[in-house]
Amino acid sequence: MPYVNIKVTDEGVTVEQKSRLIKGVTDLLRDVLGKDPASTFVVIDEVPLTDWGVGGMNVAEWRARKS
Repeated sequence: MPYVNIKVTDEGVTVEQKSRLIKGVTDLLRDVLGKDPASTFVVIDEVPLTDWGVGGMNVAEWRARKS
């Protein structure tokens, strides 16, 4: 019973994109590991930019400094 947790920043990921991610990951686990799609769980968490860190700062700050 695979469980996959995908974390993305909350920057407008659409329902269609999420559906494609869920289907793609489920298909990959079926094709590579022979896992039953009926028992494969995929969870997508959208994380605010201020809660995602890179380079010692949140992504919003990091991007501002890179500009």
